[in-house]
Amino acid sequence: MFKIFGKKSKKKVKEILEIDLKKPVDCLCDFTYNFYWQHKGEKLDPEWKIPDNDYTYSDLVKHLKKGNDVKINGNVGHRLCSSMGVDLKFFGGTGKELKVGNVIVDGDVDTRMGISMVKGSIYIKGNVKAPIGNLVELKSDMKGYRKFKSITDVLINGIGSDKLKGSQVTNNGIIIDDGIVRDTVGSRLDKDAEIVVNGNVDLSTGILMRKGTVKVNGNAGKNTGALLNGGTVIINGDCDDFTGIDMIKGTMIINGNAGKFLAANKKSGVLFAKKGSPIPPTEEKNLSSEDGTNLLKMGFNPREFKKFE
Repeated sequence: MFKIFGKKSKKKVKEILEIDLKKPVDCLCDFTYNFYWQHKGEKLDPEWKIPDNDYTYSDLVKHLKKGNDVKINGNVGHRLCSSMGVDLKFFGGTGKELKVGNVIVDGDVDTRMGISMVKGSIYIKGNVKAPIGNLVELKSDMKGYRKFKSITDVLINGIGSDKLKGSQVTNNGIIIDDGIVRDTVGSRLDKDAEIVVNGNVDLSTGILMRKGTVKVNGNAGKNTGALLNGGTVIINGDCDDFTGIDMIKGTMIINGNAGKFLAANKKSGVLFAKKGSPIPPTEEKNLSSEDGTNLLKMGFNPREFKKFE
């Protein structure tokens, strides 16, 4: 059902599309529609109806793209709001940010909420299970709800009068120190800003970044630097496998073991690591004097590193 909320003003009042869930549903408000990945043995179709509802998965995304809000009553499954606020090239878009409405959940949310998310806000009344996505929490302007926004959005567009919780804005970026494990940190960042995470991260750190730096003072999961398209990813710890997969350009520094299947299908860019097993044609090479100088400037001992390109 559609509901109208808000006080009368010169601004257009938002319409809220409201759905009720009897059990958790995955991939709601997912702008990728899960990219047709396997979903419980079947391929998720955007035109499927959401269980126990007359609306389709596509209806929710189209409504958000109009700048309106979606309200979900009940517990939500995995990957809520994946890539929300992105005009995806996969569907013929520009690949850039897209102004969208907000998502409000009266219930709990399962893992990977907001992976690769860029715009919009998520309000949650219940619990949120980690790992979460490319998100930070802010002091909520909606009583009884927690509020989350994209890290990328905060860095590019600021937070206005909002206040961060568990993180702090610096002169040139953000420091995240709340102990929550995240996926896709810095996704699609296109600004010379720095994200510092004091703790471990999980999947696809720095995915599709164009500019900026992500620095993780901890370990990282699989696919670190996947599709990296510029900027720098620094992991002061170990990575799981497939580091640098499909890397387009940019720089990666792994101050530990970069794992197996390193730089699989890498197009360009350079990757430094203390240890790692590359996939051909990527191979281990000697560091140049320029490589050594650059590593020293960033506080690393070049003698401890190998170069993979």
